[in-house]
Amino acid sequence: MTMTADQIRSFVLRYLEAEQCDIMEKHPAYVTVKLSPSADKDLNHRPYYWSFVERTGVTPETMTCTFVFDPEAYRELQPHGPPGGPQPGVSTAAPGLAGTAGTPIAGPPAGATAQTGTAPGGAPQPPQGDSILGRYFGFVPTSFTARIPRDEVTYGSRRLEQLFAAVRSKGKYVRLFEQHVSEQPRRTATVPYDTWLAVNYKVELACDMKRSEIHSLGIQLQTGVIRERFMDWIAPLAFTPQLPAHVYITPDRIALSRAVLYLEEHLESKLAKYDHRWAKEAQLRLADEQARIRDYYEALLKTAEPDQRADVEAQYAGRSREIEWQYRPRIRISAINCGLFHVSSAKPPAY
Repeated sequence: MTMTADQIRSFVLRYLEAEQCDIMEKHPAYVTVKLSPSADKDLNHRPYYWSFVERTGVTPETMTCTFVFDPEAYRELQPHGPPGGPQPGVSTAAPGLAGTAGTPIAGPPAGATAQTGTAPGGAPQPPQGDSILGRYFGFVPTSFTARIPRDEVTYGSRRLEQLFAAVRSKGKYVRLFEQHVSEQPRRTATVPYDTWLAVNYKVELACDMKRSEIHSLGIQLQTGVIRERFMDWIAPLAFTPQLPAHVYITPDRIALSRAVLYLEEHLESKLAKYDHRWAKEAQLRLADEQARIRDYYEALLKTAEPDQRADVEAQYAGRSREIEWQYRPRIRISAINCGLFHVSSAKPPAY
């Protein structure tokens, strides 16, 4: 299953908004955005720059990027723009830098003030800004044409995989409360909330072929009730990371460790009811491949020279391991993310 350009665009925009990035230009085919410090650290490998910023305490200057969702439509919109070249109409000066590019500004000449000076030949020199590079190195480039990097964000692209990794690393664990809207503005009665532990599992049925499934399970920590397709169940609700007013959380009766065991047992019981003919067929293909490899290498070992037998045996063992890994049927279960969802027990959502 692949993602369409519209789905990728929606995902990227949601990420940029969640990271509080400054969207400068939005188009169905692309988006130009000034990254927030958090997004810049996630998407641009600049460890030395961020180390310098943290040591000196200067205001960071994040990168501006263009993410292209429809390369063909973008090329039609920018027919004269050279790939990777400067963007037309984008010319900025480095923040905190002053003067002319390459002009020495180590110190004002005799008779000049600290703010203005005279360059050799009598030409006036622009005021010196408070520049970190100027203080350390004595000269800085003061104006340049900014280059806005462009990345194609399509299914399977490196940038999209990078975005997926950033979201996975920051969204593994959440704790959210259902937004409670009281029908009476001055209502003082408190509303009980139940706690659900939700885990999204990825199940892979693998042999020389593979099938992947996502199972969203939730267990109520007060009663032990397990609900499948949990994320679909809570999708109509609005959540907030803060506990709403006039709400109290019902005490849990099941520990988290015990709840996880219940979910795992439920998933294993569900998978045990699957039709596992695919595994038996994979075992037959495995036995056939093992027999073919065995016949080949046994004949080769009979005719091999004594000094070559060790190499042939090593090849035989390596090939056997490859065949075993490729054809042996197996089921892999991994937890993608999880969270605690506090939902009103007075009016549970319909499903």
